[in-house]
Amino acid sequence: MRVSQIHSVSDFHGTLGMDKAQSSSVRVKRVLPLQRPTDEGVEQSKESLKKWRLSWPSSWIEWLQIFIPCVRWLRTYDFRSYLKTDLMAGITVGTMLVPQAMSYAALAGLESIYGLYAGLVPVFAYAIFGSSRQLAVGPVALVSLLVSNVLAKVVDLQEDQSDEAVQYYSDLAILLALMVGVIECLMGILRLGWLIRFISHTVISGFTSASAIVIALSQTKYFLGYSVTRSSKIIPLFESIFSGIGEFKWRPFALGCVMLGILLTMKHLGKTRKKLRLVRAAGPLTAVIIGTLFAWVFSPADITLVGAIPQGLPQFLVPKHFDKVPDLIGTAFLISGVAILESVGIAKALAAKHGYEIDSNQELFGLGVANVCGSFFSAYPTTGSFSRSAVNNESGAKTGLAGIITGAVMAAALIFLTPVFAHVPQCTLAAIVVSAVLGLIDYEEPMFLWDVDKRDFLLWMASFVFTLFLGIEIGVLIAVGLSLAFVIYESANPHVAILGRLPGTTVYRNIQQYPEAYTYQGIVIVRIDAPMYFANISFIKERLRKYELQSEGNEQSSKQVQYIILELAPVTHIDSSAVLALKELYEEFKARNIQMALSNPNHQVMVTLGKSHIPEIMGKEWYFVRVHDAVQVCLLHMQRRQPDAEGQDQYYDYLSQNSKGRMLTDSEAAPLLTRKGDV
Repeated sequence: MRVSQIHSVSDFHGTLGMDKAQSSSVRVKRVLPLQRPTDEGVEQSKESLKKWRLSWPSSWIEWLQIFIPCVRWLRTYDFRSYLKTDLMAGITVGTMLVPQAMSYAALAGLESIYGLYAGLVPVFAYAIFGSSRQLAVGPVALVSLLVSNVLAKVVDLQEDQSDEAVQYYSDLAILLALMVGVIECLMGILRLGWLIRFISHTVISGFTSASAIVIALSQTKYFLGYSVTRSSKIIPLFESIFSGIGEFKWRPFALGCVMLGILLTMKHLGKTRKKLRLVRAAGPLTAVIIGTLFAWVFSPADITLVGAIPQGLPQFLVPKHFDKVPDLIGTAFLISGVAILESVGIAKALAAKHGYEIDSNQELFGLGVANVCGSFFSAYPTTGSFSRSAVNNESGAKTGLAGIITGAVMAAALIFLTPVFAHVPQCTLAAIVVSAVLGLIDYEEPMFLWDVDKRDFLLWMASFVFTLFLGIEIGVLIAVGLSLAFVIYESANPHVAILGRLPGTTVYRNIQQYPEAYTYQGIVIVRIDAPMYFANISFIKERLRKYELQSEGNEQSSKQVQYIILELAPVTHIDSSAVLALKELYEEFKARNIQMALSNPNHQVMVTLGKSHIPEIMGKEWYFVRVHDAVQVCLLHMQRRQPDAEGQDQYYDYLSQNSKGRMLTDSEAAPLLTRKGDV
């Protein structure tokens, strides 16, 4: 049942006490009725709930597709169109992953075999439970550095290199993978994927750029030929590098630079020329082959090699040392956050390019299952790789079968090629890491931010500098804290604008944006561009009081403020604190003979206001569909309060319409209007 219209032509004349003769001689522009929420809204909500329930999966196949996303592409797999490209993509990424996995394991402070393990089971698990069809999962540089950073505080392998210490270090890395997997699974099940929206791209760009520099510097020990302190801070790294310069060895430096040059050249060719895009993926394998042949032929004494690698597939083992969970939980959350931001962003971009959708929560669950399964087969934390995902996409991957092929390549490498990997020079693996992380240094982003938004530039610089000088853990926490601080500040200080009427129209816009807009003496029209709730209501109240005082103190305004109109169209939500504040404002303004009017509140806001009896307190006649309707009523009331025959007649003419619907021009209605500067 609909409530009858709040305003009509008769309402105007009745309110103003106009006699019938005057009423019949003036045709006032009709005010649109504001529909208030009724029981129909409740019925509509029930109907929406019923439709939502009907949208649940109706068959076991649909339920299976939710929990095992690979069923979606398996049911519609086109062998003729997809098989060839998936095979090519899987083999290409697999040949790229083998040397990268060994390199990233060394970056994490682990033996190379653990990198190969991290590129095996997690890849298979994600292909089954992940929702992206092009994302390439496995060990990555940033996560590897985080693992090294936290485990170095627990086990110092530079002082104790015994077999027991090395094994203990490896066990903790595997336990960390289990913890990261459990956190990601829980976030997916509890549908907490929305939390990553609070961390801006600016913060991530600054963080990853600084981390890339730290990662590159940490690999210099393999180029220089002497030990460098393991640290995630740039100053200790530089001090260690320069203090040991007397032990410099030119052979590993020369070989490493040659390998780095080959990698960067092949990467550049693959990016700039479409016909040579596979050259980019072949870069790491090419560097490994050349470096291994050089070491095998010349056997230089001052170039360290990877050494013996266990042959065969990993065994099923339950992670150990659960008593260390409290020491690792903080880093587990940090790795999870970084992994989620990197993976989900890449997955969504690739999905949009191929015309399908990604569920962030399903993606979290898939990444979590990959890490949990990997932890039982000696893998350390993994996530989606930007470079390998790009290569996977460029190679034509259509479904998760490409990931399964990649896992098969890794299995073949573990079974047949580990004896060969023993002769790979460490400087070659370091060159692979450096070439991969150089692409993470986003030097264009700060220049773009400087031109577009200085505040975001400062946020980028803060994230970059804190990460670089205070370490990755502290840096990312400060950066995320700053990002959240900006979110809270914007939320607590919403944009509030004074509106004016555009000449010749009934449209009201921000007078800062449209200086030619007219304002009305004695009326302040305010638009609130945000939900109204406990965090920002104090700011809104202060702004309304400020606008009132500014208007009253303006020498060009001949009337004090008598009406304040709130345009509520942008307000999507209002809570109890804001409702109480509106009551207080109404009483405060009423005590000073100022009437408050509300324009165009949405359904949800009207329901909340109705439950708190605000319409009855303020008066139902002060709710309007349009700002222009509110202005008409306010001006009519002002004319009644302060009779002025000439001005009154002119404004009635302004509101009146002839048979063609023409209104008077702005110059004809000028006595009741004032420019932006007058309010």
